[in-house]
Amino acid sequence: IAIRSHDVPQAWPPAVEAEIAGLDEQVPAQAKRGREDLRELPLVTIDGADARDFDDAVYCEATPKGWRLLVAIADVSHYVHPDTALDKEAFERGNSVYFPERVIPMLPEVLSNGLCSLNPDVDRLCMVCEMIFNGEGRMIRSRFSNALMRSHARLTYSEAAAIMVDLDEQARKRRQPLVTHLDELYRLYKVLRKSRSARGAIDFETTETRIVFGAGRKIERIVPLVRNDAHKVIEECMVAANVAAARYLERHKMPTLNRVHAVPSGEKVADLQEFLNGLGLGLRGGSKPTARDYSAVLKMASGRPDEHLINTVLLRSMPRAEYSPDNIGHFGLAHEHYAHFTSPIRRYPDLLVHRAIRHVLAGKKPKGFPYTVENMQVFGEHCSATERRADEATRDAIDWLKCEYMLDKVGETYPGIITATTSFGIFVELQDIYVEGLVHVTALGNDYYHYDPVKHWLIGERTNQIFRLGDPVNVKVVQVNLDDRKIDFELSEKQQRKAGSKKVRSKRKSSRRKKSQ
Repeated sequence: IAIRSHDVPQAWPPAVEAEIAGLDEQVPAQAKRGREDLRELPLVTIDGADARDFDDAVYCEATPKGWRLLVAIADVSHYVHPDTALDKEAFERGNSVYFPERVIPMLPEVLSNGLCSLNPDVDRLCMVCEMIFNGEGRMIRSRFSNALMRSHARLTYSEAAAIMVDLDEQARKRRQPLVTHLDELYRLYKVLRKSRSARGAIDFETTETRIVFGAGRKIERIVPLVRNDAHKVIEECMVAANVAAARYLERHKMPTLNRVHAVPSGEKVADLQEFLNGLGLGLRGGSKPTARDYSAVLKMASGRPDEHLINTVLLRSMPRAEYSPDNIGHFGLAHEHYAHFTSPIRRYPDLLVHRAIRHVLAGKKPKGFPYTVENMQVFGEHCSATERRADEATRDAIDWLKCEYMLDKVGETYPGIITATTSFGIFVELQDIYVEGLVHVTALGNDYYHYDPVKHWLIGERTNQIFRLGDPVNVKVVQVNLDDRKIDFELSEKQQRKAGSKKVRSKRKSSRRKKSQ
C-alpha cells in the first residue's frame, strides 16, 4: 500500500532486465586489470546481522605517528554507466527504500546483493579511500584508487564489539588474524570521537526502534535498537571517507553533489533562544549559533529532568540535510566539506561522486566530465525529493503495522510521553511500546486550550492546566483507524483526576489572590 501511495518504483523495466542479463556472477578477468590489488589486505565488512548488501569494508594499522585507515567501497560506477537504462532507473529511484522485512533496491539484486556487494572470500571491484591520521585524529592526507579486494570476514556489529570493546576471548580467538587490525581501528575511533567533540559536532541521543515479527508476519513486539561502539566505529570511518571525497573533488574543481546541512533559520533560532531562556538556559552565537553552541546546550541539559524536551526542541529547530552542488558545509557534523561517497549501492548521489572521482583518477579535466553544475543542481533536488519519499513511504508502512498491532489493545491504558504539541491536541508515544497516537484537544478536559509554539505547550484558559512536550501522561487507547493509520487516545481516569486536582489548586490560588486584593 505504501509503495503504491507514494509512487515508489518497484518493477524493473524490460530495458534494464536486458542490460543486466549479460552480467556474470563473477567479476570478469579483464575488469580486474590495471587495479591496485588489495586481496591480501585483511579488509572486513561490519554490518547488521540482517544486512544483505555490503557497501563498505575497512582496514586499519598503526603508523609511527598515528594510523593508516582504508575504506573500500563497492565500485558501482564500473557496472552502472551514464545514460544507460540501468542508470536512468537508478536515478528515478534515487535510493533504496527499506521497509520492515522488505527492501525496494535502487539497483537489481544481481548487482546490489551480487557483483557489487563486498561478500566474504570473493573478488570484488572497489574504490578505496586511504587516509593517514596523526595521533590527534587529524587527517594528514588521503588518496583514492581503483582497486581489487577480497573481504576477509563478514562481521556483525555484535561480533565486532565483542572483539574490540569487550575483549571477549572466544571471539578474539575465532578471528585471531584480524584482531590486531580491529584493535587499531578501535584506538583510532576513540581519537576520532575526541576530535568530533572538539570541533563541536552535534550528537543527539535518539531512540530508533525495530519491529519483531511473529507468526503470520504480525508484529510480536517493538524494541529499541541498541547501538554499540562497533556502530560508531563504522560511522566515524564513513564520515572520514565522505569528508576526504568532498575535499578531493573540490581540490580538483569537479562538479559534484555535496551533502549539505544548512544553519537554522533566524526565526527558528529566535524561537529556540526564547524557549531556552524560559528554562534558564542560553544559546550562544546570537542569531548565528554554531554546532558547538548547540552542543554546549546539550551538555548543559544532560541529566536534567527536561533533557528529552530540550533535545527534541533543538533537533526540530534544524533543517533537513540535502544534496546540492553548492558547498555550504554540514552544520550538524561541523564539517566544511562533506559528500556522500560510502553507499553507492543504495544512494544515487554516491554513484555520482564515484563517477567524478573515477574521472579525476583517469587523468581527465573537469570540462570533459559529462555533468555540469546545472545538471548536479537537478540531480540534487531530485535525490533530496526521493529521500523524502522513501522516508514518508517507510513511515507510512510502519504506521500501518503499528495500527494493526494496536487493534486488540483498544481500552487498554499505558504510560506515555508527549512527543508533540499542536493547536488540535497532543501526540503521545507509549512507553516501552513505541507507538504514537493523538489526544485531541477536545479530550483534554472541559477547558479552552491555547497553543504556544515557542514554549511547546497547551495551556488551559480557565484551569492553567499545561500539557508540554516531554511531559509524562497516562492515556487510554480509544480508537484505531487502519485506513488513515491513526490511533486516538484519551487521558486515563488517573490522569484526569490528576488534572482535576491541579484545577482545584488553581482555583484556590485564584481565590487567595482575590482576597488579598
